[in-house]
Amino acid sequence: MTRQGNRVVFCRIVEKYQRPVYNLCYHMLRNTDDADDAAQEVFLRAFARLDSYDDQRQFSTWLFAIASHYCIDRLKRRRFSSVSWDDVVVEADLADPESVHPERALLDAETAQETQRLLKTLRPDYQAIVILKYWHTMSYEEIAQTLETTVSVIKSKLIRARKMMAQAAVQRRQPPLSPRVALAASC
Repeated sequence: MTRQGNRVVFCRIVEKYQRPVYNLCYHMLRNTDDADDAAQEVFLRAFARLDSYDDQRQFSTWLFAIASHYCIDRLKRRRFSSVSWDDVVVEADLADPESVHPERALLDAETAQETQRLLKTLRPDYQAIVILKYWHTMSYEEIAQTLETTVSVIKSKLIRARKMMAQAAVQRRQPPLSPRVALAASC
């Protein structure tokens, strides 16, 4: 029914996948307004392309592929713009207020911000792989399907992404070299 454009059924699909698609867009774009716009655009594109959906694939994988590609394109267009950290949402354990420890919450917030900074150092295609793997806990196979590539490409890019993030973390912790020391170190 949905493939023929049944709007009621598609509305149910939107309700089911709205949050995961928004979360993916938010983790990639790191801005609530951009994520809202992107999620809406993803569903519009999915509705327009329902006839291209392959029943052999999981619907969520197909939808995440649309979202990932759209976000990667947006990131490429705005590559040199900055992101406001006011838009970064840090989740805390709000289930039991007695269990929240201020020191732990502060460390978690700092870790989340540092992770976002390091993630921002990666190219958009690498960011997508890291986000799909660690935030959406997708398997290598699911990521490969989503990004329309092979498992071996995903594995190698994920290894490179982790190395690049680790190098960026080390560089952030080292004080900048004076020009003389930098010149001497290069000899």
